[in-house]
Amino acid sequence: MSSFLTFMTLLVMGLVVIVLVRGLVNMAKGGSGNTSNKLMQARVLLQAIAIVLIMLTLWITGGGRG
Repeated sequence: MSSFLTFMTLLVMGLVVIVLVRGLVNMAKGGSGNTSNKLMQARVLLQAIAIVLIMLTLWITGGGRG
């Protein structure tokens, strides 16, 4: 179970990076403000999911206490 959570956490963190880079590229190109807003909302949602997965992984594995 913890391996699955670790994989999911890394996947979501990678998606956060992708959305962040897309947002930065959109801003640098002077793209639509609506697109920037949607990307920011997606990034915030993905970051929240990543935090929940990180906390869940730490809880299940004992947080590295050993």
